[in-house]
Amino acid sequence: MRKTLSLLLCIAMLLTVAACGGGGEASQSPSQGAQTLTGTGEGFGGLLTVSVTVDGDTITAVEVTSHNETENVAGAALTDIPAAIVEANSADVDAVSGATITSNAIMYAVKNALDPEANPAPVEEEPASSAPAEIAAAEAYQGFGLSSTVRMGPGSDDTDTPVYSINQVFANVIFDGDGKILNIYMDQLEYATPNYDGASMPHFTGWPGQSYNNDSDHDAVVDGTLTATEDSFLAEVSGWATKRDRGDDYVMGTGTWSQQMDTFQQLFVGMTVDEVEEWFAKYCSDANGRPLQETSEGEGDAEKYAALTDEEKAMLADVTSSATMSLNDSHGNLLAAIRDAYEKRVPLEVESASALGFGLVNGGRIGPGSDDTDTPVYSVNQIFANALFDGEGRIVSLYVDQLEYATPNYDGASMPHLTGWPGQSYNNDSDHDAVVDGTIDATEESFTAEVENWLTKRERGADYVMGTGSWYQQMDKFQEVFIGMTVDEVEEWFQKYCSDANGRPLQESSSGEGDAEKYAALTDEEKAMLADVTSSATMSLNDSHGDILSAIKDAYENRIDVNLTLG
Repeated sequence: MRKTLSLLLCIAMLLTVAACGGGGEASQSPSQGAQTLTGTGEGFGGLLTVSVTVDGDTITAVEVTSHNETENVAGAALTDIPAAIVEANSADVDAVSGATITSNAIMYAVKNALDPEANPAPVEEEPASSAPAEIAAAEAYQGFGLSSTVRMGPGSDDTDTPVYSINQVFANVIFDGDGKILNIYMDQLEYATPNYDGASMPHFTGWPGQSYNNDSDHDAVVDGTLTATEDSFLAEVSGWATKRDRGDDYVMGTGTWSQQMDTFQQLFVGMTVDEVEEWFAKYCSDANGRPLQETSEGEGDAEKYAALTDEEKAMLADVTSSATMSLNDSHGNLLAAIRDAYEKRVPLEVESASALGFGLVNGGRIGPGSDDTDTPVYSVNQIFANALFDGEGRIVSLYVDQLEYATPNYDGASMPHLTGWPGQSYNNDSDHDAVVDGTIDATEESFTAEVENWLTKRERGADYVMGTGSWYQQMDKFQEVFIGMTVDEVEEWFQKYCSDANGRPLQESSSGEGDAEKYAALTDEEKAMLADVTSSATMSLNDSHGDILSAIKDAYENRIDVNLTLG
């Protein structure tokens, strides 16, 4: 090995910078005979550069001087691999588990520094055009899908109290007339008991008055018990962040959750939902739902992988180079969300669209009031906005839905309930007659059943009756009103035509503070427009039930390019 290294060093000293092609740049210290070389390798995030110091035939120092790797994933490789190379006096060392790409990039960069002719510096590829490919279809449909499931664990805290979480997967999909996916954007929200030790995990302690173990500094040691108050309840819910919102904080074995999800989204374009499910059945583990690899160890994985053709294995290797997470396990059922989007799709009546956006706003609600034992009623409201925009930022299509789930002492028969985490209790009005029938204790079985049976307000259909029609009928009217507006114009419409007291569209009979004056200032034409709106839509666009406006704005801020043309 030392003979080989000596030869490499001699070559490196003789080569000029031009001959190195960007690698092997050298500076020499006359007093010590040491030489510092620069090399380049290709990591997960792009090119990385190393500085290699050699003295005679010995590597005395290696340092990664520039990189675009994710620190939480590649941090160990960035420090451990250079140290291992110096210790071994060789660029061939063992890769750091979970950071193989970065490890190999550092090793290659050292080889490039020592012998750039045999190990040429990788050329940074020109970035792909940010403009999406044009999508043309005779007809298309817009679908929003939601899958809500529970997760038992991971395990328990250091006092043997279980960890639980709720996982909600959101699928926003455009289908063509044959059901093929033209574009797809997915996100996920997971919120857990506060004894979960992950620093970026959103938490839910429970309803005000309920308690749970708390690991406040995320060191896997419980610091005490946390009791939810109304203020902490509202703060926790409004602060929930999706897995895309968590960004680089949500690190996985390969990249981040967002990066892995982007790979799957790209893979599924052009498939029908049936074909997506067939792909999953053929190419993913029956044990854990992850894409198969040569190293997959789940029951039956080796046999399933061996049955694939070389071409199929190559396709899977391409997928698993950036996406290894499960598509259906306790973390969430992504396939079910895509299926739900297809089943709830609605026709797109647009000529074109430039961007697709998904917005989510979470909020807690205090009330309405209390039950007959003076125990408060609480609920969580989640607004989902799926929108298409033109090149000017105008809404060309809008689909809004909402999920509300409440404490089991809420007396509405169609209201989804959450008693709390397993082990927690709450008053229960089992027959919805406004009289509490006793206390219900949440078990793992009841917790699972409650969450998996949640229905959105659209899914509740005619059961969700309001003063005028049903919730979904009122929402359809607002969607119709907002077509053609920018998000700013939607907010301006709300400010001008809705009550400052309760967020409802103004009517001649509106009696909130300042409503009469605000309504009187409108023109006859504006009053006629409002009369048309309130003939079928009178609910608030922003109150304790949820902030619909902010969800639409969030959809715009999260938009991705689609370049869709219909007709």
